[in-house]
Amino acid sequence: MLLELRVENLLLIERAELRLAPGLNVLTGETGAGKTVLAHALDLLLGGRARAGIVRPGAGEAYVEGVFAPSPALLGELRASAHGELLAPDTEELVLARRVGADGRTRAYVNGRSAAVADLRHLGESLLAFYGQHEHRKLTLAGAQLEILDGFCGPEQAARRAACGAAHRAVRELGEELEELRELEGARERELDLLEHELAEIEDLAPVEGEPERLRAERERLRSLDALLAAAGQGAEALAGGRGFEGGGDSDFPGAAALCARAAAYLDGVAGVDPQLDALAERARALAIEAGDLAGELGGYGERLEDDAAGASSLHGLEERLAALERLLRKHASTGPPGLEIAAVLEYAERARVRREELLGATVAIEHTTARLAAAEAALDRHVQELRAARHHAAPRLAKAVREQLAALAMPDAAFDVQLTPREPGPRGGDAVELLIAPNPGVPAGPLREIASGGELSRTMLALITVSAGAPLADRGSEGIPGSEAIPGSEATAGSEATAGAKATAGSEATLVFDEVDAGIGGHTARTVGERLRDLAAARQVICITHLPQIASLAARHFSIVKDTSTHTTRTRVVQLGEPDVLAELVRMLGAPERDASAHRHARELRKAA
Repeated sequence: MLLELRVENLLLIERAELRLAPGLNVLTGETGAGKTVLAHALDLLLGGRARAGIVRPGAGEAYVEGVFAPSPALLGELRASAHGELLAPDTEELVLARRVGADGRTRAYVNGRSAAVADLRHLGESLLAFYGQHEHRKLTLAGAQLEILDGFCGPEQAARRAACGAAHRAVRELGEELEELRELEGARERELDLLEHELAEIEDLAPVEGEPERLRAERERLRSLDALLAAAGQGAEALAGGRGFEGGGDSDFPGAAALCARAAAYLDGVAGVDPQLDALAERARALAIEAGDLAGELGGYGERLEDDAAGASSLHGLEERLAALERLLRKHASTGPPGLEIAAVLEYAERARVRREELLGATVAIEHTTARLAAAEAALDRHVQELRAARHHAAPRLAKAVREQLAALAMPDAAFDVQLTPREPGPRGGDAVELLIAPNPGVPAGPLREIASGGELSRTMLALITVSAGAPLADRGSEGIPGSEAIPGSEATAGSEATAGAKATAGSEATLVFDEVDAGIGGHTARTVGERLRDLAAARQVICITHLPQIASLAARHFSIVKDTSTHTTRTRVVQLGEPDVLAELVRMLGAPERDASAHRHARELRKAA
């Protein structure tokens, strides 16, 4: 329950303090006096947006404060919420406050502690449910009608909707992921083909580090094969001897080995005479031996070269492999350091293998994502069916309850029905809801938005509020207080489709605030609406801003907004009326002169009937 509301420097109100009572509280005043300013004060208090224009001219800031007395159960729920740290363990009352500077900057407070605007919004939505001047018009929105039905379905429907919303989100996200994977599939296949070709080329060639340098050296050797054979042969002949060497004749000639051996033999003839000569003789013998060995090795080298008589074919194979290696180097190691080009090729091959596995994994990802999407779609369909079953079960009960309330609101012959039609599944299920009404007998029921007048819409909304007053909130769907769009400087979010339905299903502890929702009705119907508001107020606090005396006369506590023009600056003040003042205000609301006896008599009759 809202115990006190304090307002300072908000538009026309310099200072106002309302001490509210349980039951029905009404707020009246002349047109333009500023009744809706108090509605905007509540909007600010509960997290609505504000601009600099709402601060009273000449003031530095506006201030709004509300003192609430929630039940112990509600306090326990609020303490357990994400904003519970703002509440002290011994808290019995909840004080929400908001300061708005002339520059539009705001500060929020909870029980005297600085808080975020979101904290006010979260805490306030459990404390107040607001119905603005044009709230009944929102009943014509399809989204609002769905919210009303879901609120009537009970607390389980909120969980079903949350599950459906999560499933729909999963389907959307998986669908987008699968679409992206499929868009990339063509490019991936092309890249995979290229990698497979390049890896096959590298793996088939199987290059070895240092191989290009070795092959280039071997190529040079094979290209000089004839010169090498001639050099080796002639060197061997020079050492071993032969025929026709140097002279080119037919006689044999001694080689260097034989000559060294002959020199050693000459020296051996005087062996042991002079040690120095003996040493020289030893060297001569060694030369002869070394020359013979060298001649043999040159001969063997020449024979091996001759064995490479197929040198041309060997050179061809070597040239081909070297060309293949150089192609790899140009493709994959063109910037590699000299001597390390093959290492760069092998590193590229390893990277290519890793990338190939990634691409092959992406193909698996498509299959996996496709399977996940199918499962998510099945889950979404299951949640849609659960929501639909609950709605089909609740729709006739809601229609019956509303018809009973409409009968009590001077529409005894009105027909009312709730129509469900399938639609494309979304986060709130796969149903479209249409509220149908026939205000008068003999007329086919039609959509509420097409059939009902303003007064009939107002009564229909009140009937829905009465029916759903104890139902839990299915989806609040909006921030701020609807209806505050009519207040200069307000930026409350009043356009949400969900607002009407959400507010119509506010929790049973929330104070109900009605801002002239009695528009479009009068006479006996106004009295009936007032009685319905009073009945609502028997179980919970109700605050009603009204211009109808039939409703104001039923109040447990009556406040009047009075405009003061005695100074150069127009101000308004809020006055709590005692019984004589209540009668005078009712006379004014009846449109009669202040001293009109019949109007006073009518006012007393209205109060007596209350």
